[in-house]
This record gives sequence, C-alpha cells and structure tokens, in this order.
Amino acid sequence: MKMKKIILSGLLAVSSLMTFAQTISDARNMGIGQTVTIRGVVTNGTELGSIRYVQDATGALPIYGTGLNSLLRGDSVTATGPLLDFSGLLEISPVSNFIDHGPSLGGLPTPQIVPLSVINEAIEAQLVRVDNVTFVQTGNFATGNSTVQITDGSTTLDVRINGTTNIDGTAIPTGPVSIVALVGQFNANYQLVPRDLNDIFPYIAPAREINVKMGGLTVLNNGTYIIGNVASTNVTIENSGSQNLTVTATTLSGTNAADFTGTFSGTVNPTSSQSFTLNFAPTGTGTRTATLSIANDDSDENPYVITLSAVGTDNLATEPTSNPTNLTFPLIKAYTLGGQYAAGVNAEKYIVLWKNGSAVTGVPTDGTTYERGDVIGDAKVAYIGSGMSFTPRHVIANQNYHFAVYAFNGPDGFENYKTTAPATGNVTSQGAQIGNYYNGINSNSSSFLTNLSALINPHNFVSYFNYKTTMMNQFEIRDTTAGQSYVVCVYSGERKVFNDPFDWTATGYSREHTYSHSWMPTFPADNPEQKEYNDQHNLYPTNLQNANTPRSNLPLDIITGNTVFTYLGCSVGYNSSNQLCFTPRPEQRGNAARSIFYMATCYNGQLGNNWQIPTNQNQDILKQWHYADLPDNYEIARHEYIYSLQNNRNPYIDSTDFVCHVNFSNMTYDACQVGLQEKLEANFSVFPVPSNNKVYAQVNGLNIVSYSVSDAQGREIMSATTLNLPVLELSADKFKSGVYILKVGTELGTVQSSFIIE
Repeated sequence: MKMKKIILSGLLAVSSLMTFAQTISDARNMGIGQTVTIRGVVTNGTELGSIRYVQDATGALPIYGTGLNSLLRGDSVTATGPLLDFSGLLEISPVSNFIDHGPSLGGLPTPQIVPLSVINEAIEAQLVRVDNVTFVQTGNFATGNSTVQITDGSTTLDVRINGTTNIDGTAIPTGPVSIVALVGQFNANYQLVPRDLNDIFPYIAPAREINVKMGGLTVLNNGTYIIGNVASTNVTIENSGSQNLTVTATTLSGTNAADFTGTFSGTVNPTSSQSFTLNFAPTGTGTRTATLSIANDDSDENPYVITLSAVGTDNLATEPTSNPTNLTFPLIKAYTLGGQYAAGVNAEKYIVLWKNGSAVTGVPTDGTTYERGDVIGDAKVAYIGSGMSFTPRHVIANQNYHFAVYAFNGPDGFENYKTTAPATGNVTSQGAQIGNYYNGINSNSSSFLTNLSALINPHNFVSYFNYKTTMMNQFEIRDTTAGQSYVVCVYSGERKVFNDPFDWTATGYSREHTYSHSWMPTFPADNPEQKEYNDQHNLYPTNLQNANTPRSNLPLDIITGNTVFTYLGCSVGYNSSNQLCFTPRPEQRGNAARSIFYMATCYNGQLGNNWQIPTNQNQDILKQWHYADLPDNYEIARHEYIYSLQNNRNPYIDSTDFVCHVNFSNMTYDACQVGLQEKLEANFSVFPVPSNNKVYAQVNGLNIVSYSVSDAQGREIMSATTLNLPVLELSADKFKSGVYILKVGTELGTVQSSFIIE
C-alpha cells in the first residue's frame, strides 16, 4: 500500500507539472523573477556543464541548477523555476523541479540555418547552423574557456568555446566552415556556443540555398515582416548554392491578400539574386495581414513563407476588443512583486503602468511606442510585451503600489491601445519578515554576542562574482525612460544611466566592501573566495573612480578639518583627530554602520579571529549614524532579499537596540540600558514651537505612518493612518490657541510630544 501511494504521488506531481507547462515563447515573455514551467527537448548534455538548453516549436530557454546531469541531448524535459537574467542570457535559474521524460519521440530539433546578421534575441538559446563562415583567429583554440570570432565577410560574431568541451586546445579550422551551435549572450554580445568538435565542419555549398530579404533585411523562413504603411517594398531572393535556384511562383494569400500585389518567377543563378517589388494599397482600416509564399526548388525550404503585417488607411492597428481582466498578485515580497492577468480579447500585447500611493490615471496614446520606464501621465511603464505576467523593478518595503494594464495591437509606431476599462489593482509590499528568527536570543544575557554570532553564521555561500546576477539584476537596478536603466552609487548618490544589460566595466561601477577587505583578519580572502569576502550584507554598488577608490580602506567619520576630495554626496578629508577619513552621503551612513556591525558580529571567533573594528574606526560615530539614520524601506527590502539568498539576517537592521549591547572595539558584551524608545524620542522633533502658521514633525530616518492630535484634556481632535511621510505638516488654523499632544507612529514604534498654537 505504501508503494502505491508513492507512485500515485509521483504521478500527480508529473501531471501537475505537465498541466501547467507553457510554450517557451510565452515563458520568455513573462517578467524576470516569475516562475515558469516549460516542456521541450534538451539540445545539449554535460559538455557545457550544469546548464541545459531546452527548445520547443516556439523558442528556447536555458535551464540551470543542480541535479541536471541526467539530462542528455534529445531528452524531453519539463522544468520549473524563476526567470533570471544572467549577464543578458534569459534562463530558468535555479530549477526548482524537473521531470526527465526520456528520449523525445521527435529527436533533436533540426538546426535552423541562419545568417550571422539575424542572430539576436528572437532566436536566443535556439539550436542554429551558420554556413560559409571563417574564423578570424588562427592557430589553436585556447585551453579552457575562451572566445573567438567568426565572419561571413560582412558580419563578425563571437564564438564561445567552453573548456568542458573537446574543442579547447585543438586546431582552429582554416577556410570556410559550417557551425552548429546554441545562441548565447554575454552582456551586450550575442554568441554561438558549439557543443563539441562535431559541431564545426568544412562548409560544402548546397546545390540550391534560398534566402529572402525585404527592405534590405533578411527575413527567415516562416518569419514575419512589418510592412507598416510602406507602399512599396523591395523583395530580394538570394541563392547561395552551387546550382540555379528556380522560383516557380510567388503567391499572396490570407485575410487582406487583395491589399498586396507583386509577383516573381524565374531563375536565380548561383551566388546571385533577383528582386521584385511588393506593393501595398490598403482598402480598409486597422490591421492588414497576408502571407507571401515563394515556391522554389530548395530541398528544405519550399515554400519559403513570410507573414506580412501592415496597417490600413487610419495608420493604426485594429484595437483590441477588450482589455485584460482579473489582475492578481501571486508574488508579494518586501523586495519584489509579481502580477498576472487574464488575456484581453483579440489582443496581441499589453502595457502595465504603475505608481506608488494612489490609483493610476495615466493612459497610453495611440501610435506611440513606449518602453519600460517611460512616464505616461502620473505613472511609469513597468512592463510591455505579450506575456500574461510582470515583475516591476526595484520594489521596496511597505509601499502601496497601484497598477493599470492596457491591451494593444500593432507594431512600433502603429499601436492601437484599448484605453477604456483597463485591468486595475493595488498591492502593498511586505515589511520586515522577522518571525521567530531571534527566538532564544536575549540581549540582557552575557552570552548575547556569542549567541548572535552563532545564529547568523554559517549561512549560504553566494559568490562575489554573482553580485550582478543577484543584487544588481534582481534588486538594485531601476528603470528610467527610453528603455534605459540606472543604478545609484550608495556613497555619492550618483544615478548612473546605462543600456541593459548591466556591465561593471562599462558603467565604471564596483562592489564596495563597507567593512573593508583589508580590515578583515583573513585578508586576502578572495582567492579562494571566503564567505566574509562575498557576504552580500556587506556589498554595495559604488562608482569605482569617484567613490570606491577614494574611500579605499579609510575609516568612516565626519570631516571637521580640510576636505581633500568631494564627489556629489561623499567626501574625503580630516576628522576631529586629524585622521584622513571618508564621509558617505547621509542616506547611507546608518546602512554602512549596520553593515560593519554585522560583519564584526557574524565572523567574530571564526577560525579563532577577533573581528573588532580597526582602532582608527570610531565606533561611537557609527552608533550615532545608526540611530540618526534608522532602517528605511529601501534597506528593509534589501535586507529581505539578502535573507532569501543567504538565509541569514542582519540583527542590527531588525533590532536597533542590539547595537548598544556590543563594544565593537574589542567585540565584548556591553550591558547597555538605553532602549529603542529613547532613540525614537531622541530623533523626534516638532517645530516651530510655538507656531501660528504651520506645525511640522519628523522622526529622523523614519517615515511617519500615522498620527493623532489630542488637546490638553486628552480628547482626540484629529488623526490619520496609512501614511508614509518623511515630514508631517499640520496647519495651525485647524486649532485654537493652546497646548496639544502630537503622537506619531512609525514602523518601529510610537513617540509623542507637545506643541503650542498661539
């Protein structure tokens, strides 16, 4: 009976995965961070390491994770996991579940023959073949991983040689070759990834080989060409074969075939071409489509079929019948959100708008092409594409985000948006998820520091060199207009704008160790990597030349003497002890202090080392910064994301009181008597007092989430909740002359003070 239950459970799991498998094309159109399930054929084996490329009839996606070594070329697999942008390559990583169905009945997909000029995002991860190309380099392939180039005379492309294949170290072929490979990407560069020596072989010109260009651009067989509203388009039929190519007919069919005219039949000589003109004269409005079929005697591309997409006399595509519905949020974290919706009727694509704090009122304009990050009215574009889900970038904690989803049809410049009744909804991101993490930790115990160290270490290992994939791509990078992105230098406040994908060298940024690498008792800790070197709690993005390098390993302090260097919000100069020091911008001071406190606590006692902070680093100034700049919603969100990676928390973010129980100059316990309430009171101010115009209140480092005002008899006369204000403003004309009590709420507690109205 037990065995039967196990088998049944396994069958149910398989059935569940297969039921929810989606096409790879649909999966690729979902947002980064969304969990997808795909089924396809594995196109590589162990020769490329732990990654497997999976392809179906609609596209391809790499999958990455542990336990995939059993998957062989030609196997059918169902895999589930989140979408990840790994240096430009979209992949499922890590795979949370997969089923190896064994050899696919259809075998491996046939490599699509493509010219170098069309290797781009549209065919990323697919198995392709390029013909009649030569290697730029000569001699031997390098031993280990390397990158070389190939050219077809007009286009040059990278070829990635993996050290795990049998290609590295062998002779680079001379003369024309054909290469079967997977389409990869590294940063902004697309590349071919051959799997073994059998994938590189001498080029033999086929008898007849058709290729079609429209408007000067290669259009693959079964591809789509956007006519738009162009009246005449040049169509060129090329033959790269060794014998004459005979085109017997070109035919037009489909819904609006009568809008298109132009035919060709005849002979295309070897390595030559013939052209004809395709005319378009719309007889109606909205989307106009047809199919161009070219009958020929190419052995494997007859007919050559191209879908034509155009617009009618109104210069707009056909408007969708309805907008999407049922907007829900299955993923809600402090650092990310995931939304999904049901498809609109007769809709090709969707644009998702979002804003913080109130409902979206912005509406897209017909005929306007938008990109992620563009501003539309009071909102920004969070997603645009054909997918049914989205993940906005740079979500932070405790925010009420509002969304509106519009359907649209049409190519760039001819979009027709359904502007009435969009799918709308709002969701509040999580705050700190502490739970029972600190159960058993007693800050009044003399073993407090030892117990705290044991709680947060050991933890998961996340490589320093994966910081771009983790912290940058999944949290720090934010959207700006025109499809660009930006990252903030935490020390200076600089906003560095760049074109995706992010690259350290191109942006001039680095991963800054707040607790300096050279301070570490284990220095150097980077070869091989140690956990203290790559701990994500201690790493922040900074401008290399103007923030990271000037900081070097200087202590953090306030400059009271001469300033020798300044870049935006950060400076280098001399402190009150006439020591050279570094001062970050105010918004980062508390964050930096808590990172240093965490590192000293986490690794203290490891391998017998004392992680006391350096003697030239004043712990008192760090503690002042800690209390003056309490954790904000950005820091809380960042903290929760790191917790999801490393499975450990920074206790000084979760409990601001913990700091006063540690003497970081010698890493000993301190029976501190000052609590959080005292810190809140020290940072709370109401001004001016007395007032006859406006009354302002703030809690330094925290947003005010609620308030109430009572008179001298204790009667509440005014209150508000669900706020998120750095400064509370009250009008004096709402009060009679007298003394009042103002109580404000923050995410860390409440505090009150009196004020006077004259």
